[in-house]
Amino acid sequence: MVTEVIFIFFLLCALTQVGFLLYYYVHIFSLPDYRIRDKPTLPVSVIICARNEADNLSRYLPAILAQRYTNELGNYLYEVIVVNDASDDNTELVLAELSKEYEHLAVVNVLNNEERIYPGKKFALSKAVAAAKHDIFLMTDADCEPSSDLWLSHMVAPFYHGKEIVAGYGKYRRVGNKLNTFVRWETVHTFLQYATHAIVGSPYMGVGRNLAYTRASHNKAVTTKEWTMLPSGDDDLLIRAAATKDNTAIVSHKDAFTVTDAKSDVSSWILQKQRHLSTGKLYRFFTKVQLGKYAFSHAFTWLLFLFLIFTPFIDVVLGIMIARCMVYWLVWWQAACILDEKKLIRYFPLLDFAWMIYNFAFSPYIIWKNKKQWT
Repeated sequence: MVTEVIFIFFLLCALTQVGFLLYYYVHIFSLPDYRIRDKPTLPVSVIICARNEADNLSRYLPAILAQRYTNELGNYLYEVIVVNDASDDNTELVLAELSKEYEHLAVVNVLNNEERIYPGKKFALSKAVAAAKHDIFLMTDADCEPSSDLWLSHMVAPFYHGKEIVAGYGKYRRVGNKLNTFVRWETVHTFLQYATHAIVGSPYMGVGRNLAYTRASHNKAVTTKEWTMLPSGDDDLLIRAAATKDNTAIVSHKDAFTVTDAKSDVSSWILQKQRHLSTGKLYRFFTKVQLGKYAFSHAFTWLLFLFLIFTPFIDVVLGIMIARCMVYWLVWWQAACILDEKKLIRYFPLLDFAWMIYNFAFSPYIIWKNKKQWT
């Protein structure tokens, strides 16, 4: 009797997984393609908040400053604002040298003893917004490199169609270790989730290292009480406050990625994930229910499968699990191809199983823990 009940529960979880596939994730096959303009007309402020990022700024900022985004006269139609948030390394010197070479680079320095009206990174962001000349902001990080000199053009393209928020993809460089493989897999999976949720009308997150939005959207987020609750999470909180089905776009073109190095050791990666996941409990109620339902059904599909293969239900359970993995593998194939991560396809379903362990490990940080700093 107990085995029969467990089998029914397994079947319900597997069907729930298929339901998410058909309602959300199948839309990975129909991501919109926004054409870029040879001669853009929308001015943009690229914003980078940096603390002790001298090496990264020296290495990656020139690629941001060399974007092909000029008007008909050949003049830059964008500015790059870097906020030096009380750094104690050579950040100020690096920015001063780059400012001599690039006239469209603006530097805002935050003093160490300056009174902060917002926690953590949000104060640096507020200084950048106050200094910005334009009403479209494109956010990235100091350790990020654009995948091409058309990154800016691709990220701005949806604004010509009336969009107010554009979420891109933040790619991690590939190196030869198991942690890097899982981090890249989890990043693709996260994109699959937030991109398809946005397409069906339930946007809930964006990646701060590649996210564009209007000044009006920023102002909506700043006026919410959640804005002052966390030192980071400005990307997700902005989506929560201002994103709708009609005003949000997803850009997945390979020339629109930002690329950065993943954490190379487990402890550093755990600290990063704790910070990233700290806004999870502030998602809209419907979003939390949906994400929780997906994670719950995913975990118990695997756990009950491992139990039931040692029961008389083994043949039926194997058939269900193989079918479930095959359809998810097809969706994953598409997502990996779009995001230029084809080498990850071979690891399915091994990393799909690992994602279940990941959810159990990090669920406490989604539910109640927050990191009170940004680095």
